[in-house]
Amino acid sequence: MLVFAASDKGGTGRSVTGANLAYHHALDGANVCFLDFDFGSPTAATVFDLPDVRSVAEGIGLHAYLAGAVSEPLRVDVWSRTEHLDLRHQSAGSGRLVLVPGDRSGGEFVIGEEHLHRCVDLILRLNREFDVIVVDLSAGRSYAVELALAATSPRGGLAGLKQRWLVFHRWTRQHVSAAAELAFGPRGIVRAGADRGHDPDVLRAAIRFVRAAVPDLESPPWSHVTPSQYAWMRQCDRALETLASDQGVGKSRVLASIPLEPVLQWQERLITVEDVLVRRIAHQATLDALIGLVQRLTDDTLWGEW
Repeated sequence: MLVFAASDKGGTGRSVTGANLAYHHALDGANVCFLDFDFGSPTAATVFDLPDVRSVAEGIGLHAYLAGAVSEPLRVDVWSRTEHLDLRHQSAGSGRLVLVPGDRSGGEFVIGEEHLHRCVDLILRLNREFDVIVVDLSAGRSYAVELALAATSPRGGLAGLKQRWLVFHRWTRQHVSAAAELAFGPRGIVRAGADRGHDPDVLRAAIRFVRAAVPDLESPPWSHVTPSQYAWMRQCDRALETLASDQGVGKSRVLASIPLEPVLQWQERLITVEDVLVRRIAHQATLDALIGLVQRLTDDTLWGEW
């Protein structure tokens, strides 16, 4: 299964949530590969606590591969290379977890036929090894999004693979509207996909939304504000729900809501069971939301046409 992680803006939690999705999926026993297609800022190695990989990948990462400079991009086994203490010993029953990083200085580039062919070849090879391939795309209507749409079109070579599109956004008016525009706007994913031969109804049905940094108004510190502040926040929350529903990104199309998590505000990292139960630095609600995202991602009953 191909999982494309997209967002209209940076700072939506796309990369860190996508990395957590890959990690928890692997913990469940799936073989998972994470492709860092965030060409402008390929920082997934940092989230997986692989600090040396950013420099090691230079000249042999995804940028170099797509440009034809190398025949295969670098692959990194996260379990064996990570400096994250909780991941040092692979849990019994877990699957493979592999990162294919981008080159640190690669940057965005115009997509051509050669890039497309090399992208398709790589993903077809990976699909024979892995149950899930998470593709972290650059923000906005980027070249990475164009490449993903071209590769999965009827003419691209990946049309036969099951695909999911996750559009990430923060819980603000600006981000809700931007996410709706990226998915369904005149230059959005559905319209651009249709121009490349995608069935727009099928593509629309493959899109779900992930809300990030969502405040829980029933928990501290939000519940400890003044009555006037609490009433105002409640009003804002209701207005956001109405806006999201009106723009086609309401609750029925939301796959997960990730709470506002202090750990993720200070450090873009994987959230582990140890962070919650041993160190007590992360919230159980955050861990539950990430695990729930994994479960709903693979539940085919939730992915019918709307």
